[in-house]
This record gives sequence, structure tokens and C-alpha cells, in this order.
Amino acid sequence: MMRKKLRQYFIVLLLLGMCSLVFVPMPSFAKQEQEAPGLELARQAVKAERKTTTADHSQFKALQQAFASGPEISKACMSCHTKAADQLKKTLHWTWLDPNSPKNNQKGKAGYSLNNFCISANGTHDHHCNECHIGWNAEGKKAEIDCLRCHGQKKINWEEAFEDYEYFMESNDPEEKALAKEVQAEIQEAAQRVGRPTRKNCGSCHFSGGGGDGVKHGDLDPSLINPNRQLDVHMGYDGRDFECIRCHTTIAHRVAGRIYGTPASKTRQSLLEHDLEPKIMCESCHSDKPHKSSGKMNDHTDKVACQACHVPKIAKILPVQTWWDWSKAGKKKDGKPYDIIGPFGKPVYQSTRGETRWEKNVIPKYLWFNGSIQGATAKDIIDPSKLVKLAWPDGNRNDKNARIFPFNIHSGKQPYDTVNKTMVTPLLSGGQGYWSTFDWKDSIERGAKYLNLPFSGKIDFVETAYVFPSTHMVAPKEDALECSQCHTRPSSRLANLTGFYMPGRDRLKFIDIAGWAIVLCSFGGIVLHALGRIFTNGRKKEE
Repeated sequence: MMRKKLRQYFIVLLLLGMCSLVFVPMPSFAKQEQEAPGLELARQAVKAERKTTTADHSQFKALQQAFASGPEISKACMSCHTKAADQLKKTLHWTWLDPNSPKNNQKGKAGYSLNNFCISANGTHDHHCNECHIGWNAEGKKAEIDCLRCHGQKKINWEEAFEDYEYFMESNDPEEKALAKEVQAEIQEAAQRVGRPTRKNCGSCHFSGGGGDGVKHGDLDPSLINPNRQLDVHMGYDGRDFECIRCHTTIAHRVAGRIYGTPASKTRQSLLEHDLEPKIMCESCHSDKPHKSSGKMNDHTDKVACQACHVPKIAKILPVQTWWDWSKAGKKKDGKPYDIIGPFGKPVYQSTRGETRWEKNVIPKYLWFNGSIQGATAKDIIDPSKLVKLAWPDGNRNDKNARIFPFNIHSGKQPYDTVNKTMVTPLLSGGQGYWSTFDWKDSIERGAKYLNLPFSGKIDFVETAYVFPSTHMVAPKEDALECSQCHTRPSSRLANLTGFYMPGRDRLKFIDIAGWAIVLCSFGGIVLHALGRIFTNGRKKEE
């Protein structure tokens, strides 16, 4: 009798266990990554010691002379680094041009490209935009190369330092002559303290592009100068502590990873399979099968980018600008320009710039992306009745090279020529720019002359959008997206992507009915079989 009851209890427990397999949610696949082969591949790819300089530049005679200007420092650098200037001037960092675009409508900051922020660099004639060009003055690519923009390890206000040095040197006062020596000592120290580019070097432009910290990207801002692992698992001081150049590898000053009109990487080949492949795609270190071989996640890598799951949020610490309305610019109080500071200590209105919005912990937007981003130019004809996409990713679900990728989408309003149906390129900075004159027509006319563009004199404003791929602020594996955040209804992160069936998100009546019929029939069969065994077995014993 006791044996009979124990057997019945065992069958019931077994039945409950089988039910739990059907109805209890499975753990996240992200947590199965601990044994993933992709992690071991990544460790191998970066196991080599990081390159460091073996030279003490303070011992070089060329850097011990007095410097009265920035170009003099660069000349001294190139007395040893004889090929550096020729190499650099062939790169996008210098030219600001896409070499693959047509000459009559060339894309890039030095060409006819537009953006959703300061609108245009006016062919490198806008002083404000050129503050990020790696030259010693504001004349764009006509300037002398500034080696220290990327390699300098000591922060210094160069303009102020050279002005002070010149002023004190021209004085006959012995005390001011002594001050000149102190200033020169500071200049020399900054010139001698050089090394491989750090996050600070790269971030001096890329963290503050578009007019300020966090304006453009959302996944690139000053919080990444010294982040922890939770902010970025690769760059975190308690993680891998990578500098930018660890992934953005460089050959002859050409930095891997630029996205313009061509893919950043044309293959998804692992670095371990081809040692010359630029270390820029996730697959370059992790391969295209990064997860545990028994997991389902490797089946997603052909259509879902790594970043889609592993960059779940951007603007985690500092806010990102999401809206910029130039049509509201130009208002004054008591005849004077004014600012309104809103949440996060950021301006929500400026007379010079118009209305802006800022957000934190932003969930990216998901779009099909084959590695290329196409942008509009000031020569392109637009349809003002529709959203003007100034930069938008190539790709769709039928593109074999396209995958679902996360983006920061910046929206706004910008002026356009109502007669020519083209976007315009106003000059903003300087004494004759819009920020000084508040005259749209005059500033647009001046900007158009720099680019040899027609301007009818008639303007209105149109809504625009600009995308940036979200590929930094990579979260630790425990913070990666759960399956249910996409495979769900109605709050799927991929709700905007249509034209294909996604289990859990989409409903096909026939499949739903058939699937549930199979589940219920199976469950019913198990229950009936178990009950039959219990009762028939009991009767046999009694007989």
C-alpha cells in the first residue's frame, strides 16, 4: 500500500515537472554566454600587449627649441616622422570628403553634405565647425597639421599660450621676460608629452560634435573618458579598459570604422581567420557565432546585429539631444538674445539656435542596416511635404547583407529654399554669420557663395531626421536584452519593423490555433496517460 502511494506521488510530481517545462519561462539566453566560444575568441584577439612608445620625446633636440606657433611644433614633429603629413592628408580626418561620391556632388563636411545640427560646414569656411578639424587654424584643410590634437597628452590652451608668449617676449620688463620663459616651458612640455591617442584625444572632437557634449550620438560623450564596466564593458576601467584605437585600428593614419557611403567593413570575417582584417566589427573579435553553441542566439546573427541586444540604452549618464528646431531661433528679450535652461542643465531654447530637447536612458530605434549610410546634400531636390532624411541607413529585410541595428535618430526643423526645393547652408559663426546678425537670408546667401550654390531668397522650414548607429556603451552580458523584449506583444522593441513574421510578436491565426491545439492535446494526453496508469495500476494490485 505504501509503495502504491509513493508511486502515485512520484507520477504526480513528474507530471507537475513536465507542466513547468511548458509554462514556466526559460532563462535569458544572454546568461548562457559564460561558456560562449566567442568570448574565448575575443580574449585571443586582444591578448597581445598594447603598443606603447619607447621614446622619451623630451630628449629630442627638435622639441627643445622655442615655439612661437603651432605649425612650428608640427614641423619639428615631422623632422622625424617624415611620412606622417602625406599619410594624414589622404585620410577622411583631414579631407572631410567621401572619396567614393561624385565630384559634382561630393559628400562630406568639406563637400555638400548636410547635418541635423549646425546644418553645414560651408566647405570648411565656418569657423565653429572647423574647431574640430585637425589643423592649427580655422582654415580647414588649408591649415597646418596639428599633430598634438591626436597625440598630445597635456591639455593646454594653445591660442592663449602663444599670445602670452609673444606679448611677454616683446616686453622690455625683466619680470615679463621671465614670464615668457615660464610660458615657453609649458609649451615645450606639452609638445614633448606625446603618445598614442587616448579616449580624451578622440573625444575632444567626437564627444562634443554638433555643437556640444552629447549633442549628436548618444553613445559617445565625455562620460566615456573614464567609464566603468556598466557604462561600457569594453572601455570600462574595471572591464577591458580599451582605448578607442583598440578597435578603431589604424594603418598609415587611416582609422578603421568610418561610415559614409561605403560599409565600415565589407565582411563579417573573424580577425582570427584573417589577421589583416580591420578590428572594427564585433565579429572581428567574437566571430559570427559568439554565443554558447547549444543556445538559440547564434541563429540570430545573420539578421540581428550584436549591438541590437548588447546596446540596450544610450545616453546613460549624460543626456543626448533629440530635437533641434531652427525655425524658433531669432527671438529676443528687451532687444537682446537669451537662453532658457531646462532639465539636465541643458538649454531648451537659445536665440541663436532655436528650440532643443534632451533625453537620458534613451532606447535606440531599430532599422535594417547593411553598413552604408546615405546622406542628402545641398544639391539634392527635396519634397517638403515629407520628412527630409539627411542621413539614413541602407538596407531592408530582403538585403542579404542587412541586419537589424540600433540607431539614435535626431529630429528637427531646418530652413530650405522654397523655389529651388533644396536645403540651404547658412553661415552661422563669425561677425557676418547668423549667430551675430540674426538674418537668415543674408547668412544663407553667404553660405551658398562658399559652395557656389544658387539661392532664390525665399525660405521656409521643413522637418528633418539624421541617424547615428549606436555601437558604443556596450552593456555587460547580464544587462543585454532578454528574448521577451522583442518577442512580445504589444511592446516589442521591433514593433516598427514589419513585413516578416516574428514569433511572440506577430499573430498568424492558423499557426496560433494549430500551435495551441498541439500543446493542449499533448498536455491532455500526458494527463490522461498518467491518470490511467495510476488507477489501472491500483486496481491490478487490489485484484
